Amino acid sequence: MMNLKYKTIAAAAVPAALLVFSAYLPETKNVQASAAVKPNIVVILADDLGYGDLQCYNPESQTSTPNLDRLSREGLRFTDAHSGSAVCTPTRYGLITGRYAFRSPLKKGVLGGYSPALIEENRFTVADLMKQSGYQTAVIGKWHLGLNWPERDASQPQPGGAPDSWPAGDKLNIKADLLQGPNDLGFDYSYIIPSSLDIPPYIYLENGRPTNRDIGEIEGKNDPRGVFWRSGKAAGDFKLEQTLDHLGSKAKEFLIGQSKTKQPFFLYLPLTSPHTPWLPSKGFQGKSGAGIYGDFVAHTDDVVGQVVRTLDSLGLKDNTLIVFTSDNGADWKPGDKEKFPKHQANGILRGQKSDIWEGGHRVPFIVRWPGAGRKPGTVSETVCLTDLMSTFASLTGRKIPANAGQDSFDFSPVLSKSGSGKPVRQSIIHHSINGMFAIRKGRWKYVEGQGSGGWSRDESATKELTAQLYDIENDPRETQNLVQQKPEIARELKTLLLAQQDSGFTREGAVK
Repeated sequence: MMNLKYKTIAAAAVPAALLVFSAYLPETKNVQASAAVKPNIVVILADDLGYGDLQCYNPESQTSTPNLDRLSREGLRFTDAHSGSAVCTPTRYGLITGRYAFRSPLKKGVLGGYSPALIEENRFTVADLMKQSGYQTAVIGKWHLGLNWPERDASQPQPGGAPDSWPAGDKLNIKADLLQGPNDLGFDYSYIIPSSLDIPPYIYLENGRPTNRDIGEIEGKNDPRGVFWRSGKAAGDFKLEQTLDHLGSKAKEFLIGQSKTKQPFFLYLPLTSPHTPWLPSKGFQGKSGAGIYGDFVAHTDDVVGQVVRTLDSLGLKDNTLIVFTSDNGADWKPGDKEKFPKHQANGILRGQKSDIWEGGHRVPFIVRWPGAGRKPGTVSETVCLTDLMSTFASLTGRKIPANAGQDSFDFSPVLSKSGSGKPVRQSIIHHSINGMFAIRKGRWKYVEGQGSGGWSRDESATKELTAQLYDIENDPRETQNLVQQKPEIARELKTLLLAQQDSGFTREGAVK
């Protein structure tokens, strides 16, 4: 059975008086000083990949992940890393802005394919940070943070009825160039699809321009095996089954181009997999013990391997920091567990994507940077995907504005030869698809509400209680709700949660 290894958590004892705001380690330059030049940075974000899908996290995984296992052996494998939310859009918002998404207008759920931009144009982003640090910045992959298209000309022939009654996809002119997209948020180059691979419109946008303006319709599909996508608008040359490999090829092209320059680069590569539709290529079909989902995980691993091998072959390995992680837990439902009982996509963790329980937001997190000099191994430090901004700021000698990165903490000391001497975070907030909150501090996790806050049903004996408290160190499966046995801890954590929600920030020195 998988070992979560909570030794660092145990060492970080909960102080008697819980602090209202989390401690923030000041920016350090000791890690960067060990490198001759600023490190290239590649962030690869899988879509719906679970904590137990990779064999380096779960030896009993029924899918083969040799490339990510190798990346883990060559780097650091974090065992207590968390996405900013249990679903994708808010997690992506947090990664890009260093700010919990519940502070944005999106209080629950995710955006649609035609939703307007969630990130304000004047919001400081991790791409802005890297650009100011002299980096060439790029995003290639799934965006799912909203885009601003121009509206269609109402004087031209349109669908029946008044304009106000038209569906979103008919109101917007998706053949036109974007009014706002990634290039307005600090990315020099962008090649994206608007949303998830099962949500229209199905179109590639390069630097805000459709690569094909011949827009038609495709029919949806709902195969119970997980081959699911919605009907809607699509570019004439868009092939869902080729998207993952196509994005991998575009990433390789970017790396090859950048290898010919002396400018450091930042590549954000949000993959479309293994989110539905599960569309593994023929070479991976039937190769796993977890059905078509496991086959798609193996396909995802292969694409990551191709990108990493390209980078290494260009002589960029030593001075490139690679972060591989996932936007939330796996969408591994009870029916999937019954069909493939040997595979635990979320490991021993309770719940799944969408949930406030650990299976919803504890994610694989692998960092490889040979130039930093730290020996490969396992790290039990608590980190969040919002922390990338502060960490990259430290590595590049920059300072984050006070009104940016409000929930971002610097974990760069963990990457150094000596490791981290004290916890990066004193606390972390979790958020479910339905807007339920939890807060974790040391060994204790307090959930403000009943049930999962997502898609999983609570079948426990304490399901009627209005709050939950778990000792994550001794009960990582969250089987014992101790809210009645430890009311004082529950009260303290609730007070801390409310204070951090209301303040608008958790990073010391930040402002709303």
